[in-house]
Amino acid sequence: MSRSYLGYVSSQTTDLYPSNLVEVEYVVVAGGGGGQSSTQGNGGGAGGFRTNVTGATSGGGASAEAKYYAVKGTAYTVTVGGGGAAATSGSVSVFGQITSVGGGGGNTGAGFGSVGGSGAGGIGSGNGTEGAGITGQGYAGGNAAAGAGTGNESHGGGGGAGAAAASINASSSTGGNGGNGQSTSITGSSATYAGGGAGGSRFATSTATGGTGGGGNAGSAGSTNTGGGGSGGHATSTTGKAGGSGIVIIRSKSAAASTTGSPTVTTGITGGWTAYTFTGNGSITW
Repeated sequence: MSRSYLGYVSSQTTDLYPSNLVEVEYVVVAGGGGGQSSTQGNGGGAGGFRTNVTGATSGGGASAEAKYYAVKGTAYTVTVGGGGAAATSGSVSVFGQITSVGGGGGNTGAGFGSVGGSGAGGIGSGNGTEGAGITGQGYAGGNAAAGAGTGNESHGGGGGAGAAAASINASSSTGGNGGNGQSTSITGSSATYAGGGAGGSRFATSTATGGTGGGGNAGSAGSTNTGGGGSGGHATSTTGKAGGSGIVIIRSKSAAASTTGSPTVTTGITGGWTAYTFTGNGSITW
């Protein structure tokens, strides 16, 4: 286990901890990446998804992170990352020492999807590749192999926290779907966050979908406070769409002494937890 002035993190199954510490569980989701602007832009990756809820799954299929203990009387800063504009990666979300990385933005250069919490899609240029996801936060975007003699008609979707975006053939009549997000029941009700954005296509009939958890469908931005990736540009709307802003959810069995940023408070969660949902910047003190 390790200690610091800001908190106390332990990987042990059972802890005997001082009375000035409060056990905390969290979900920290960063802002999603914006899709590429083009007639067939690659989709933006979802924001990184990190959690230490017992038995839950973090982004990229990782196990829940170590137990975390907050020090009473210490104010913990909460930062909710914004979604990236077109072809721009999302911003980080932070709770105390825990940082989730913004989703990769659709690339306007040589066809390489940007690395991020979850990676952006690739393009069908023959040498373009999808962006990778950050280990423990999200999956890679989907690539689009060059179409055989048909040009590069469609591009890959962004990766999600819960699944990679499937690769497609670039001669497909629709862009690649975004990867699905990751679900959590930290507030006592199930919700899904951090879905990847849809890839774009030259075809006006493209029906690519964003991943569950706020990923933008063809022609749509990522949903607010989900960390969803924005869709890539397509035939009838060439501008890449913005990623969705992130979210930070914290719960404890001891009520917070004070908060800033007006989080939504959910009480009566099974096990005696109280959850604080931040959709904007703030702080929390126990």
